[in-house]
Amino acid sequence: MSKADDRRQDIADYVMRQGQVRIEDLVSHFGVSRMTIHRHVDQLAQQGIIRKLHGMVTVLPSGVYESTFRYRQGIGRLEKEALARAALTHVEAGQVVMLDDSSTAGSTAPLLAEVKPLTVITNSVHAGTVLMEAGDVDFICLGGQYHPTYNAYIGLLCENAIAGLRANLLICSASAVSGRTAYIQDQHVVRVKQAMMRACAKRILLLEAAKFDKIALHALDDLSTFDAVLVTDGLPAAIAHQLQEAGVRLQIVKTVTA
Repeated sequence: MSKADDRRQDIADYVMRQGQVRIEDLVSHFGVSRMTIHRHVDQLAQQGIIRKLHGMVTVLPSGVYESTFRYRQGIGRLEKEALARAALTHVEAGQVVMLDDSSTAGSTAPLLAEVKPLTVITNSVHAGTVLMEAGDVDFICLGGQYHPTYNAYIGLLCENAIAGLRANLLICSASAVSGRTAYIQDQHVVRVKQAMMRACAKRILLLEAAKFDKIALHALDDLSTFDAVLVTDGLPAAIAHQLQEAGVRLQIVKTVTA
């Protein structure tokens, strides 16, 4: 990514943490001109990531910020790579593997060719593009209604296609975790993920530690229903202990810093 792209992601992340920020505060925090900040903020607003009004920048209340694929794909790259590498240890040659539309699960797509042969099923356009070029991978693309926010196929057609399939392993993620429950912002995405869970014999959930103690609108499932919950280091020890005591099969994944 370019330096400008990096700065826009830094701005979006800063606004997310603060909830509401003045333009002047962004100028001071990032040490760039007011014109530069306005340009970056305008582009983020056009992408539906943040809202700009009356000299203020705020997080969109709808949760679109966390759902926009372009944003999700860019943040937490090292965490996603660590989770993807850890997820690969659950994959065996000859299996049928299903990937959800999350950017976190999608990070496993380039690695799957290391375990041959495989059949891989996904509704993610990004993961599908990677898998098309992979050798010894029998790739199945789930169709349906294309949704640009998620860069994926969702809806009834997609759910019906999943219902007719059976896979060995699901690799998926969630938007947030509150208590022992994983949440997703969009109800249509939840339905697709839950259909995938029903279609797979084994299910693993990949989560960045920063997603804990957060909320999104719709419950996906209790963490204890997953065969493994892979979480990047940074999760408070007290939370990890509580989850393990509740029967969550937790696996802490070390993130290697750049």
